[in-house]
Amino acid sequence: MGISSLGVGSSILTQDVLDQLRAADDAKFVTPVELEIANEGDKKSALEIIDANMTNLADSIGAIKSHGLFDERSTAVTGTSVAVSASSNTDIQEFTLEVQNLATKQIEESGAFASRSDTIAGGAGSMNLNIDGQDFTIDYDATTTLDDLKKSINDIAGDKVDATIVQINSGEFRLFVSSVDTGTTQDITMSDNSGNLSDSRLTGGMSVIQTGIDANFTFNGQAITRTSNNVDDLIVGLDITLQEVGSSTVKIEQNRENILEKMNSFVDKYNATMTELNKMTKSSTDSDTRGIFSNESTIKNMKRTLEDMISSVGGGVGSMIDYGFDVDKEGTLSFNETMFKEQLDANPRNVEAFLAGGTFTNADGTTVELDGAFTELSTKVEEYTKYNATLDRFDSAIRDNLQSLEDRKQSAVERLESKYEILKKQYAAYDSMISQYNSVSAMFTSLTNAENSNG
Repeated sequence: MGISSLGVGSSILTQDVLDQLRAADDAKFVTPVELEIANEGDKKSALEIIDANMTNLADSIGAIKSHGLFDERSTAVTGTSVAVSASSNTDIQEFTLEVQNLATKQIEESGAFASRSDTIAGGAGSMNLNIDGQDFTIDYDATTTLDDLKKSINDIAGDKVDATIVQINSGEFRLFVSSVDTGTTQDITMSDNSGNLSDSRLTGGMSVIQTGIDANFTFNGQAITRTSNNVDDLIVGLDITLQEVGSSTVKIEQNRENILEKMNSFVDKYNATMTELNKMTKSSTDSDTRGIFSNESTIKNMKRTLEDMISSVGGGVGSMIDYGFDVDKEGTLSFNETMFKEQLDANPRNVEAFLAGGTFTNADGTTVELDGAFTELSTKVEEYTKYNATLDRFDSAIRDNLQSLEDRKQSAVERLESKYEILKKQYAAYDSMISQYNSVSAMFTSLTNAENSNG
C-alpha cells in the first residue's frame, strides 16, 4: 500500500499534523504573551476607572477650597412686595422694605381715527417727539397712514418709547405711545414742525392715560425714591425689584445649602474612590476575588494616602472631625451636617479659614494663618492626578508594557509563520518523493504479478 502526505489522505505528514504542531507551539510561545496582554489591558481599564474617580475627587475638593463657595449668598424674602438677589460677598444682613408706590411709565393716546390706514397729513413735513429731554424727528407725507406713523416712531425712537395702535370700538382706532422707562422725567410731547398734519389728533389732541411717576419706598423706615422699579444702587451687591405695594422683610445669608451640597459631594466622591481602590487592591489566594492591583505598590500607596489624609490635615488648630467629618473602621467617610452648621453658627470666618484658608482666630484671641484643610487635601490628591504625576506615569508604564508585549507576540507569530511555511514546503517535497517511490513500487509489483501469471 502506498504512502501519501499533504492533501493525499494518509495519516502521515498531513496538514492535520502541521496544525497540531502549530497549536503546540502557539500554546508555548504565543498564548502566554496573549495572557499577559489581556492582564495589562485589564489593568489599563481598571486604571481608567481609578483615574476618573480621582479626578472627580479632586474636582470636589477644588470646589470647597475656593473662597468663592463661602462668599455665595442666598436671599430669603418674607412678603411679596419685592424680589431680591444678592451677589457673592454681599454683607450678611436683614432689613425691611415697604413699597408705597411703584414707578410707572408715561402713556398717552391720540385722538380717534376711523382706521389704521387713515392718512395723517395733507403734504410732506415732520413731527417732533420729545421724551425725557430727547428730541426725535418723525417725517411724514401725504401718503403716510396712522400705521406708517406707528412704525416710524418705533424705528426712530424705539429705545425710548413704544407705539401701538389699539382698536377701541368699531371704526375707532387710537395711537398709544408709552415710555420705555419709568419715572417723572418720562413726559411725552408730540408737535408738528411743518404744519401739514391733517389736524391736532396727534399733537394737542393727545391725552395722558398714565402719568410717569417715581417709585417710593422705605428702607428700615428711611424714605427712598427711585425712577425705576429695578433698584441696584441701594446696597452694594443687591438687585432689588419692587413688585407691588406692601411690606417685605429681607434676609441676606451665606448660601449654606450650596456649601452643604459641596461637602456631601466630596464625601460621595471620596467613598466612591475608596470603594474602587479597596476592590482593586484586595489580597486573596482566590484569583476571582483578588484585586488586579493587589501587588501594585503605586496604587496601594495612593490608597494609604487617601486613608490617612482626613486625619492629617488641619494646620494644627483642629481636625476635620471637629467640622463633622469622620471615618469609620471600614474606611467610609461620613459628614454630620448638624455639627457643621453649629460651627458655622458659632464662627463662620473660622470655618472658612480652616477649610479654605485664611486667618483663624484661636479661643485666646491669637490668630494663625492657615492654608486650609481642603487646600492640603488638594495637594495630596494632585500628587497623583495632575498632569505627568503618579497616575499619568503609571498609565504610561502600562501602555509601554502593552506595546512591548504586542511586539513580542508579533515576533513570536512571525517566527512560527516562517517555521511552518518551511515545514509545509518540506512536507510537500517529502510527499512528492513518496509519490515517486509509490509509482516505482507499483510498477515492480505489476511486473512481478505478470511474470508469475506467465510461469
